[in-house]
Amino acid sequence: MSKAKAWTQAGPMSSWLRRLAWGSALFGVVACAAAATNASAPADAVNPLIGSSNGGNTYPGAVMPFGMLQWSPENTRGHHTRTASPSGYQYDTTRIRGFSLTHLSGAGCAGASGDIPVMPVTLPVTASPSTDDGDTRYAANFSHADERAVPGDYRVALANGVQVELAAAMRSGMARFEFPAGKPANLLFRASDSEVGSSAASARIDRAQRTVSGSVTSGNFCGYLSKADQHSYYTLYFVARFDRPFIATGAWQDAMVHKGSRVAHGGTGYDAKGFPTVGKGSGVWVSFDPRKGPVQMHVGISYVSLANARANLDAEIPAGTTLAQVRAKAHQAWNRALGRIRIQGGTPGQRTVFYTALYHSLLHPNVFSDVDGEYRGFDQKVHRVHGGQHAQYANFSGWDVYRSQLQLVTWLMPKVGSDIAQSLYNQARQNHGEWDRWTHNSGGTHVMSGDPAVPALADIYAFGGHHFDLRGAYASLVRAATVPTANDESNAGCNVECVGERPSLDQWLKLHYIATQSHAWGGAAETLEDATADFALSELSADVGNAANQRRFLARAGYWRNLYNPKATADGGYIQNRNADGSWPAFKPSSDDGFVEASAAVYVWMVPFDLHGLFDAMGGYGTAVARLDRFFHHADGRWAFTNAGPLHAELNNEPSVETPWLYDFAGQPYKTQATVRAVVNALWKDAPDGIPGNDDLGEMSSWYVWSALGFYPEIPGSADLVVGSPLFSQAEIRRPGGDVVIEAPGASAGTPYVHALQLDGKAVDQPWLPAKFAVHGGHLRFTLQATPDKAWGSNLKDAPPSYPPPHA
Repeated sequence: MSKAKAWTQAGPMSSWLRRLAWGSALFGVVACAAAATNASAPADAVNPLIGSSNGGNTYPGAVMPFGMLQWSPENTRGHHTRTASPSGYQYDTTRIRGFSLTHLSGAGCAGASGDIPVMPVTLPVTASPSTDDGDTRYAANFSHADERAVPGDYRVALANGVQVELAAAMRSGMARFEFPAGKPANLLFRASDSEVGSSAASARIDRAQRTVSGSVTSGNFCGYLSKADQHSYYTLYFVARFDRPFIATGAWQDAMVHKGSRVAHGGTGYDAKGFPTVGKGSGVWVSFDPRKGPVQMHVGISYVSLANARANLDAEIPAGTTLAQVRAKAHQAWNRALGRIRIQGGTPGQRTVFYTALYHSLLHPNVFSDVDGEYRGFDQKVHRVHGGQHAQYANFSGWDVYRSQLQLVTWLMPKVGSDIAQSLYNQARQNHGEWDRWTHNSGGTHVMSGDPAVPALADIYAFGGHHFDLRGAYASLVRAATVPTANDESNAGCNVECVGERPSLDQWLKLHYIATQSHAWGGAAETLEDATADFALSELSADVGNAANQRRFLARAGYWRNLYNPKATADGGYIQNRNADGSWPAFKPSSDDGFVEASAAVYVWMVPFDLHGLFDAMGGYGTAVARLDRFFHHADGRWAFTNAGPLHAELNNEPSVETPWLYDFAGQPYKTQATVRAVVNALWKDAPDGIPGNDDLGEMSSWYVWSALGFYPEIPGSADLVVGSPLFSQAEIRRPGGDVVIEAPGASAGTPYVHALQLDGKAVDQPWLPAKFAVHGGHLRFTLQATPDKAWGSNLKDAPPSYPPPHA
């Protein structure tokens, strides 16, 4: 349901909720007045609860754009060592065990971060919170009717009577806890209880300074899947200051409770299955006099030191700052970030889905360096950003975000994109030259497949992110692509977390494909990912002026053809596993053998840089279109987008996201327009289940943003955009390299078909836009209609470009 409906169905509200609703209504009046004079405030359209069910794995808490602090609830299903979802929050789980300072949005493994849950409780602390196995004593229920989430601001009234308000700055935050009268007013700091556990933790209370400080050492992302990641690789430090004195204190470690103590030590450890150990952990609590009024807490975090956590807090939320001021700054920051795209038209629900998707696209990678520029490197040493780098970024889900999220971020904010590129290079230099495909804080997790750092950097450079050490990064990537390492030849972590940057690179160099038996998750999928990486490396070679390497890596990108078996089935050829001796094993298009999170029927399309070559291999454009039609439809003609079986699209996961745009390359762009719009209409909505699957740190949301604007960055490492159709009648994209204006007077959910297109006043008949448009901007005007125009863009000579290898 929408936010408005959630409030109207709430029933009687507490006095606090009435005040909150009144304040929201007043804010809405102010926002409407501003909208009448200065255009709408896009942050007001965001619903952070979108994606909090249906496996979207988003969180609703308070955060800034790319914020280091992500302050959000930890929900519980009654199992203390298992988080309710990988983000800590699951919409249908209405019990909270704490409000943690860090989170990942949309990840797929069992959890990550969720550091330092802080929980207000209204009963005496007589038993250790670490032994509350079912979260029956030190957790509290809540109702969505008593919850409010907007960018940078989260509030909830708990069933234990405590009213909680959270607001975020970049590396710090502020909270307000209003305890009910006549009951104990205790605040637990569950120092050890990161979402997937900890190897060490500590907390210390200073009654004179009214502070609680400490740290937790954790990591273990996807550790339950492999021993390779069952270890810690980051430490988070925190300092919390209060405006009220403590009337009592206490601490616990494992099962022991120490009333009056002010110090606690001890992590949960990781059990044999890679989860936190039941009954292990530590923390402290502080008590307040509820008769003295609400308790306010200022907290700063750092991945470097306690001193830096204090400095971050002092710099961002100095003494005397009010909660309202922190909220207002966050709101302003989100309006600046989201306001880089201004849309008009559409329904209120469509505008909310759009701006929420943009919001989710701008959460990660997030700032990781402190106000003084220091950060903890992959070598676990302290480094400082220098030169033109403004901030170090962390949390890079490479296999996901290279497809469209990094392009969007860089297109809107080239400096942020540049800093992300430099951050990835910094990580590699601190990691013995290896570019990890899925990085979490100051560690590599190796999760997923391929070498996504290459297309990531090529994407960033193509879309205007030029302020990083391109030549140094390029040299490092070339070495990683040409010199096998011990990790490349290791089975550690396989399948999901193979430790090599280029698993079985020796096979790639010798066989020109990754074989059925290898050190990769799946040979066929790894081959396609490596082909994409080498195409992107060819593009980077052109960027640095190395023509020989440009040809060399483009030729290597063509290795995908070595796994295309034209006789795979009686109905046509497929990419499939191939043995090292050149023979083909048994094969079914519905099988995921050799592939990653999808079937052969999905992966056969994943050659985005050489689609004309793929269509030729399939037997021509007519054959390819017929196969695409079957891919997107049931036999009775109904759309088949998700959960339709392994022979159909799965547009809730990355391997399928590029496929709706393929009709543009085959002379039938009206089918791209229809398919993309059908996906937008069917799978995305203003509701908790409004994202069709894991949002994967903003990748899926970025797909929606591009699609709603009417184009998509199909080719990794290229700023060429393939064309669909805009959902909104007008959009203005404000960016440093040149603004983009999109006009589509007839745009609506039911008018997806392009009848005509003009670029800067000149008619365009091709269903793609050259890179100079994305880089320098321009004015597009679409003429849309409800029925297909099969002629527009149908000339194959006008199809988007393809990049065959030199010998093809």
